[in-house]
Amino acid sequence: MNSKFIRFILNIFYPSRCPVCGSFIGYNDDFCEKCKDSLNIFKDSFTIAEADGTCASFIYDEHISPAIMLLKDGICGNADFALGNALAQTVSESGFAGKADVIIPVPLHKRDKFSRGYNQVELIAKQMSAKLKIPVCFKAVEKVRHTSSQKSLTKAERLTNLSGAFAAAHPELIQGKSILLIDDVCTTGATLSELTRLLKENNASQVFCACCCKTEINKNEGDSNGNQSL
Repeated sequence: MNSKFIRFILNIFYPSRCPVCGSFIGYNDDFCEKCKDSLNIFKDSFTIAEADGTCASFIYDEHISPAIMLLKDGICGNADFALGNALAQTVSESGFAGKADVIIPVPLHKRDKFSRGYNQVELIAKQMSAKLKIPVCFKAVEKVRHTSSQKSLTKAERLTNLSGAFAAAHPELIQGKSILLIDDVCTTGATLSELTRLLKENNASQVFCACCCKTEINKNEGDSNGNQSL
């Protein structure tokens, strides 16, 4: 069944709202016009070790954070649709869509997924898949070790915290594939770096990293490769 028609029917019973301010919007809209105009597009560049390309849709700030928080608080609302559509457009403009065989969302540990009720990045991936016509693979990688929250950790601590946290559950789904690895928010890039390394170790041919939001880059800091801070 056509996804637009499904949204139209659902909108009759559950009217769509802007994931930033909560105001009512059209069934096929992502944000209200006022909030959309306030969003800051990410126009900078950043690097992820071993990745073949990176992109992000928005700067992570107070204008977009309410939409991210809806997902992380287990509410969802229209946030997955809005963010998924935005990232699909960014990926298309970056040229990665035509190169990717499969979309892989950053996995959650089963404890966190149970607590939230879903993996918010999987929901975003589904919206992207519908838009880009690229299949999503949910089984290739998994988070096998529960980790501390990354929020208060330094970049070095984040890398240590995530070391060995992910595993290739089905390496055959990775081998020889060009992969679009996606996340909702990228701060230091530690999560994407660890997963990119894992995918390349399992013979992925290419890994492109894309995130809905990227924190602003501190030009005065450098990463381990001498590039801009992640």
